[in-house]
Amino acid sequence: MRKSYPLFLKLFLPFLLIVLIPLLAFSRYAGFSMRQFYLEQTAINLESRANLLKEQVIHYLLAGDEKNIELLCKRAGKSSNTRITIIHPSGKVLGDTERDPAEMVNHSDRPEFVKAMTGETGVFTRYSDTLLEPMMYLAILLTEDGKPLGVLRTSVSISAIDKQLEIIQKRTTFGVMIIALLAVFASILFARYISRPLEKIREGAGRFAKGDLSYRLPVFDSAETETLARTMNDMAANLDERMQTIIRQRNEIEAVLSSMTEGVIAVNPDENIISVNQTAARMFHKEPSELLNRSIQETIRNPDFQRFVRISLLDENPHKEDIFFHIKGDILLNTRSAPLKNTGGDRIGILIILNDVTRLRHLENMRRDFAANVSHEIKTPLTAIKGFTETLRAGALNNTEEAARFVEIIENHTNRLIAIIEDLMKLSVIEQNSGAKNIPLTECRILPILSSAVLICRPKADEKEIRILCSCDRDLTARVNAALMEQAFVNLLDNAIKYSETEGSIEIEATKNASEVSIAFKDHGIGIGREHLSRLFERFYRVDASRSRKMGGTGLGLAIVKHIVIANAGKVTVESSPGKGSRFVIHIPFHS
Repeated sequence: MRKSYPLFLKLFLPFLLIVLIPLLAFSRYAGFSMRQFYLEQTAINLESRANLLKEQVIHYLLAGDEKNIELLCKRAGKSSNTRITIIHPSGKVLGDTERDPAEMVNHSDRPEFVKAMTGETGVFTRYSDTLLEPMMYLAILLTEDGKPLGVLRTSVSISAIDKQLEIIQKRTTFGVMIIALLAVFASILFARYISRPLEKIREGAGRFAKGDLSYRLPVFDSAETETLARTMNDMAANLDERMQTIIRQRNEIEAVLSSMTEGVIAVNPDENIISVNQTAARMFHKEPSELLNRSIQETIRNPDFQRFVRISLLDENPHKEDIFFHIKGDILLNTRSAPLKNTGGDRIGILIILNDVTRLRHLENMRRDFAANVSHEIKTPLTAIKGFTETLRAGALNNTEEAARFVEIIENHTNRLIAIIEDLMKLSVIEQNSGAKNIPLTECRILPILSSAVLICRPKADEKEIRILCSCDRDLTARVNAALMEQAFVNLLDNAIKYSETEGSIEIEATKNASEVSIAFKDHGIGIGREHLSRLFERFYRVDASRSRKMGGTGLGLAIVKHIVIANAGKVTVESSPGKGSRFVIHIPFHS
């Protein structure tokens, strides 16, 4: 992975190198040029000194005066601080400023001698094995009428030059270091001047990217960075305004979706959920986060619903269907679909509206059953009354015994109709007052209400020699409507008496715990099958219709009990099994 460097370093290092590299190159070049200059000047000086001695040495060479040659080399060399050497064309040293010529080796192989013998000026710098230090040698050919007489060599030590150059180099290096430090400082200032606004802009862009659109970049001195900063500030302001608008619109949409009683699910063409409201999530007993961005097959495992989604995605037309879901109990959802389109009108999925119609369908079924039961319950006695009336009119009035029997039957059916109508009216009044919360509740003792209900039902119990055993604390109280609660107790007692065998018993037990008062009515009668318990409190629902009518029931007694208990903010439960009797319990919660 390529490493990223800060902008400051990217600016600082190149600028510093731009300054230092030419500076160092100039320093090295200046040192080299200066050395060359000194060496060239030294060579010129050596050549001048050689030319000064040239005529005199030629004179001594023509005379063969080696002694004066030696003296000349010693005397002239010391006075000019120059080593002077006279060399015979054969390479033999004839005179030397520093050494005895007799002790010196043949110089025919010296490079400056070789070059001088060609007629050119030989200039070489090399280490002297005799003096043990670097020397510059300059040799010229001495001739007479074109005939070589020898070579005059002048030399001087260049150690002093090197020492002087070293001093100059040190001073130059020091100057370069000062300039380098100034360059570093200038580079820092330059890089900081350029990078600081850009760093601020980068920092601001980072804050914008993180959502802090209220932040504003400072205005800089540079026209370019000032324009860039102002542009980015304007961009942030526009983005902030648009984001606020989007957030406000999203919140409004979420508020609308959250307040809807219908569930709403948006599905894309890949059958992934892209939006879901809280109501839809609650229907499936999940959180919205568990459904979002996941497929329908993964989150909602219902083949009918998955088929509905696939069909809706393939078809442009809206679809509607009631689908059963088994999620912590059976629920029926009315499912509708509609195409989901973007602002450009392109289809991007479907919108599914879910409505929980479990209770509605249940109420519709109850309404149908109720209408059928009411018509049946009323039609039966009316048909009997009409039939016996027609019989009497046809001549049965002349038969006194038959007429009396028919009139009694008509009276019984009339009483049954009156009982049904009265119970329906009672049920209607209870439901209306309970819905309007017009039923007054007061703190009442339970025992007197139970005693009054037992007293009302005592004659029917005595006819079947049934004992009624009541267990209730005299101080037990509950917040109820005494008149309605007495009616509920009477209905439960009357029901228990009807379905109890002769010489049986009924136990009434009133107790309380930390949260409620319970009043239980237990008989030892024929009992009720489990399949009937869920519908036992419906209007006109009968476990055994023929037996119920024979016993004179209207089929509304338990429905009245249920609605009375609901009006008293309680509930009623039942436990029963065939042949073992039934136990009805009224639960009245405590009110804070």
